[in-house]
Amino acid sequence: MGRLFLVDLEGRSYSCKHCRTPLALKADVISKYFCSRNRRAYLFYNVENVTFGPREDRMMITGKHTVADIYCVVCGSILGWKYIYAYVKAHKYKEGWFVIERCKVLNPAGTPYEAIQEAQVGHQAPNGQETWMAQEAQAGGGIDVDNA
Repeated sequence: MGRLFLVDLEGRSYSCKHCRTPLALKADVISKYFCSRNRRAYLFYNVENVTFGPREDRMMITGKHTVADIYCVVCGSILGWKYIYAYVKAHKYKEGWFVIERCKVLNPAGTPYEAIQEAQVGHQAPNGQETWMAQEAQAGGGIDVDNA
């Protein structure tokens, strides 16, 4: 195997939970409210310091997509996937974007995402207000849920 070169990300970045390798800048986040496999995930324009698995077709809730899993280049842990091709015209906008599950990364402050922070549809927030997911579900949109 050849030499390993890491891209140094200047600025606030998300990093691998296992080895702290920088993966993506905070400025490259498209959505913090993306859901995947019934877990919250981040949707990014660009990520660095990852390797790609083979392309494969997956049937997701939003339709069939060709994706490639992405792995940390240092420790090899699976982080998420890259959308290569969307068969459903309404989801073509995802092509070339990356999904990283929150439980796999540290946020820019260097702390992990806690599962107890996960909002459930229909649950009340501490202040008595419904969670954003419940509000979006009642409004009929805004939640992009993929089940890979």
